[in-house]
Amino acid sequence: MSNTTQRIIAGAVMVLIAGAAAVLQYFGFPAVRVLAVLIALGMIAEMLWCLYRTPRDVRRRHKNMLVFGGFVAWLFVVLAAAYFIGARPWIILLLLLIIGAADIGAWAFGKLIGGDKMWERLSAGKTWSGQIAGIICGTVAAVMYGLLGTDTFMPQLMWIGISVALLSQYGDLTASMIKRRMGIKDFGRLIPGHGGVLDRFDGWIYVLPIIWLVTL
Repeated sequence: MSNTTQRIIAGAVMVLIAGAAAVLQYFGFPAVRVLAVLIALGMIAEMLWCLYRTPRDVRRRHKNMLVFGGFVAWLFVVLAAAYFIGARPWIILLLLLIIGAADIGAWAFGKLIGGDKMWERLSAGKTWSGQIAGIICGTVAAVMYGLLGTDTFMPQLMWIGISVALLSQYGDLTASMIKRRMGIKDFGRLIPGHGGVLDRFDGWIYVLPIIWLVTL
């Protein structure tokens, strides 16, 4: 099975899981908050496991100690944000939709169009065309979320879509920087075609804490 096929199947499964959480939430079970917290815990666990497996000489370099330690601490901020934002499940579902659409758009159009690399030292696959396409796809997804939920066009969702899609891509670049310092390709292998939980949900790295701050 090709990597692309695995990616599509795994993506479909994740959509089904998110849909099931939304249905359970509708019937009164806090499934969206539980799902968000489990994802954040998975991100932390994967990072700690990767640190454990990182060669000691790499891990103990002074600059790496600061970077790795700071990143682990930030992931606990992400966990807190997932818990508190989870009290407003519609926000979590909106973020999942925007980030997923932005990621698919960046991946698909980046491969289709190609072009100049964003930051080749960090991630050889990221292109400017992919970033622009990701922002457009994330924004369209945000607007559609409003239309399907309320039958009303809400222009504020355009700005939310642009901001979240952009921030999610820089979370992706941050995760790529951490992996490069560790000398690994993926944080894990839990999700076929995507890597680990942290690989798949690295878009949360900046989005969740900032949304939490804005909604306090």
